[in-house]
Amino acid sequence: MGDLGSVEHSSVMSNFLQKSGGYGIIDGGLATELERHGADLNDPLWSAKCLISSPHLIRRVHLDYLEAGADIITTASYQATIQGFEAKGLSGEESEVLLQRSVKLACEARDIYYDRCTKYLPDGIGNERILKKRPILVAASVGSYGAYLADGSEYSGNYGDAITLATLKDFHRRRIQVLAESGADLIAFETIPNKLEAQAYAELLEEDDIMIPAWFSFNSKDGFNVVSGDSLLECASIADSCKKIVAVGVNCTPPRFIHGLILLVQKVTSKPILIYPNSGETYDPVRKEWVESTGVSDEDFVSYVSKWREVGASLVGGCCRTTPNTIKAITRALSKESAALSSLQ
Repeated sequence: MGDLGSVEHSSVMSNFLQKSGGYGIIDGGLATELERHGADLNDPLWSAKCLISSPHLIRRVHLDYLEAGADIITTASYQATIQGFEAKGLSGEESEVLLQRSVKLACEARDIYYDRCTKYLPDGIGNERILKKRPILVAASVGSYGAYLADGSEYSGNYGDAITLATLKDFHRRRIQVLAESGADLIAFETIPNKLEAQAYAELLEEDDIMIPAWFSFNSKDGFNVVSGDSLLECASIADSCKKIVAVGVNCTPPRFIHGLILLVQKVTSKPILIYPNSGETYDPVRKEWVESTGVSDEDFVSYVSKWREVGASLVGGCCRTTPNTIKAITRALSKESAALSSLQ
């Protein structure tokens, strides 16, 4: 597709941001919400288990986020890999159907939401739903190789010397092809823990001529490097040089680091910056649970958001342990701010 393709890719995001008032809101955590609705996710497949056992819950959580004001919903495919499903005894074909289902559920939620926008007025004062016809993107989530291992290595990025660029490309290739052809608007490469995996994704996007754009989102635990210790500047540069990447940023990282990380990413790219931190709570990969009360409240989380927008974040949302209430609070904060700005102009 050459340069024409790269123009088309970048226009997906620039058109979306233009129609959305210059910024977009990404949804929040999926697994916590699925558990709140009764799903048991104690499984290597994590939230992807619901693609098999309770797809209706996934659709419901997507809808909750849309009604909280999210403009971008990410599919339940973060932990969904062909290899992971095959380990459960499913065939390759059945595994691909589940990947397609993750996108289908998000698209269905968007259709139901649009239908509600035309049928209903917002509910009464208090816990009202946000029913507003607006551009909504479906992002097909791709978790790292470490997420498939389900041993916490997506939080360290240490895969060992046996894992090469070729290993990672072989691991991700078919999954990316299937998701790209399932009806999503873009692919969200999330919680990328090291430079090698970023390189693998960038090469796959080019070599396989993936027809939809993508974003790269890294995670950091020190505010300077990605979790493996690789330089965030070097990782973000890989994203900048790949024509099919239309936004670059950080997710699953404590809120206190985000301001500095936005400034770092801006040094190496002019592409839109996305940030969707976790609640600030700490995950214990050994006990496979979140450490209580180490996070920030929705109010504190939202108090950061205006500052992130000021320094240049275009896409803002939440990751682990954030909820539709977090997203609703972000939506309100940013819509107030944009109303105040337009009244000054």
